[in-house]
Amino acid sequence: MAAITAAMVGELRAKTDAPMMECKKALTEAEGDMGRAEEILRVKLGGKASKASSRVTAEGVVASFINGGVGALVEVNSETDFVAKNDDFLALAANAAKLVAEHNPADVAALLALPAGNGQTLDEVRAALIGKIGENMSIRRFQRFETTAKLASYLHGARIGVIVEFDGADEQVGKDVAMHIAAMKPVALSSDNVPAELIEKERSVAKLKADEDAAAAVAAGKPVQPADIVAKRLEGSVQKYLKEVSLLNQAFVKNDKQSIEQMLKEKATTVKSFTMYVVGEGIEKKVDDFAAEVAAQMAASQG
Repeated sequence: MAAITAAMVGELRAKTDAPMMECKKALTEAEGDMGRAEEILRVKLGGKASKASSRVTAEGVVASFINGGVGALVEVNSETDFVAKNDDFLALAANAAKLVAEHNPADVAALLALPAGNGQTLDEVRAALIGKIGENMSIRRFQRFETTAKLASYLHGARIGVIVEFDGADEQVGKDVAMHIAAMKPVALSSDNVPAELIEKERSVAKLKADEDAAAAVAAGKPVQPADIVAKRLEGSVQKYLKEVSLLNQAFVKNDKQSIEQMLKEKATTVKSFTMYVVGEGIEKKVDDFAAEVAAQMAASQG
């Protein structure tokens, strides 16, 4: 059997970026064959990735890539915020955004199958990184842009990412709008584009509030408002909501005396579309009850 030297371990680590002890074990199993050791590591790291795959990934980053009229926004998740700051994890996210822009994959599965350098697919790079760090990672979603207009992006601490598609001579306007979106989080470009389910949810909340007010009035012996007045209040609540969540109607964060629509008109600029990702948005995070966990362990030990 060939002797496994420190130089061989170092060479394998440089090729795979796997932990030192894993490299030594792989070389020992492969009897010094570097190529076979690489394959062994891929299998082992892939196994670790499989074990981690069931764990919730609600942290992570948003990455963007723009080249002319082609751009992409990608959310890549991890289990902890600590890993989300890892340079290799950030490189994975940046590479994913670039691959989306350049190859236009149909979905996340197609994105993961794309070549990502060093003879590996993006999914193989992801699996190797899971094996190296020991924490689950996933590519959650992406949005690709291809336009004859202009693109601007803004990343707020890598946890909120925005790309704006716009027409206008002043590049700064696009950047300002992207920053505004990250701050104010509109759900649609205009009130006409707000999803119907969100409007109905707001109407239901307003109706519940009106019912509570009516019940309180009855309990206090006061007159209840007529149905037509209540209906007007409900509609007023909905219209107020639409104004708050549609980009064009929002007050511009850099000048609250102007709406975004007014600012854009002044700058002879038109916003065509935008996408905003917030890391972990909509993912149910696991909340550990430490006290309950300790109590359960004590009960189990006594049993």
